[in-house]
Amino acid sequence: MAKILVVDDEADLEILIRQKFRQKIRENEYEFIFAMNGRHALEQLVEHKDVDMVLSDINMPEMDGLTLLTKLSETNSLLKSVIVSAYGDMDNIRIAMNRGAFDFVTKPVNFTDLEITIDKTIKHVKGIKETLKAIKENNILKMYVDETVLNFMVGKEMESSFFDNEIVDGTVAFIDICGFTAISENEPADLVVNMLNAYFDIMVQEIIKENGVVDKFMGDAVLATFKGEKHLERALRACSSIRNKIHEAKIGIESGNYKPDVSIGINTGDMVWGNIGSATLKRLDYTVIGDTVNVAARLQAAANRGQILVSEACYEAAKNAFHFEKVGSFDLKNREKPVLTYEVLE
Repeated sequence: MAKILVVDDEADLEILIRQKFRQKIRENEYEFIFAMNGRHALEQLVEHKDVDMVLSDINMPEMDGLTLLTKLSETNSLLKSVIVSAYGDMDNIRIAMNRGAFDFVTKPVNFTDLEITIDKTIKHVKGIKETLKAIKENNILKMYVDETVLNFMVGKEMESSFFDNEIVDGTVAFIDICGFTAISENEPADLVVNMLNAYFDIMVQEIIKENGVVDKFMGDAVLATFKGEKHLERALRACSSIRNKIHEAKIGIESGNYKPDVSIGINTGDMVWGNIGSATLKRLDYTVIGDTVNVAARLQAAANRGQILVSEACYEAAKNAFHFEKVGSFDLKNREKPVLTYEVLE
């Protein structure tokens, strides 16, 4: 439904509008509210924040239509206005347009023309809102999805590139919140979700700071990926910061003696980056798979509370930039030989 504010000091206009558009009103396509002048119109807009467009006369007491246009441009740039006035000379039209009017309809009103103008304006407003919504969603999406994916999602080659997959050198980190399962089993659902989202938000901020990508949330764990220049160092910095910030977090402490910590597994190397999922369900995730990813997951499972475990490949590549301590070899699932493991120190 389109919500339209009509601003005119002629009392008969409300009756005429309701009569001429009675079918649209009855079918819930249009909803009209009315104001006697510009000042009254601003009051109505405070009360009705979901107005899509304004139909306004020019010559009115207290505040005229041209002044109202200026006020609307200052307070609500999304709201579109159409001037409906007997003063249809070029000077008034130009002033109205310069002050932000979307269109101009002259009196006496041709209601067929007015309906076309209303429909055109509403369509324009909805287009702007949909664009803003898409921008907002894409900005959120950038927190979780690789930039190259976003580029082809809005590009002409989307259809052909959607199934392009590649093997890329990168670093993957599995970050798990220790002991959170017990919280989820013993606390109210709202508290559990709010706490978990707060912890995740801390993690996401640190991952983004190092130009990483949140691949997915898995229960109370996060899978993060890093690629490009110095991807391993960026991943190590992000995870070290996450460990410290989560340990210091005061979220949900009032609910009991729970102290948040993370266990983290990191591995680096070649990974398959591609769209994995079901075409039938139309659910595909741009994600990573392969032995490098599996080892990182196993390292996280082996890590103790507050511990960051890395593979020997990570140690060899970053030993000059970070402090490590040799932990020893672990027999990891689906690995024929034990994996030599190091802990990332403060």
